[in-house]
Amino acid sequence: MASGTIRYWAAAKAAAGIAEEPYAEATLAEALSAARARHPGELDRVLLRCSFLIDGDPVGTRAHETVRLAEGGTVEVLPPFAGG
Repeated sequence: MASGTIRYWAAAKAAAGIAEEPYAEATLAEALSAARARHPGELDRVLLRCSFLIDGDPVGTRAHETVRLAEGGTVEVLPPFAGG
């Protein structure tokens, strides 16, 4: 298990009600599942449309279960937005 920071942007930030929070999970799938549990409701819907950066690298189409998180890492949660 690794620990680091999840940063929410735009609609994800609004849905979570916070800009960032810690994670303590081994994979992106586990971290997102824990985030959904902490912030039930709108965040689940928003996460379905988001892109993710792990320590600055795009996740792309990789299965979230296969994306390992690093100790001290950062997960950026990027919803689609107009003009971007």
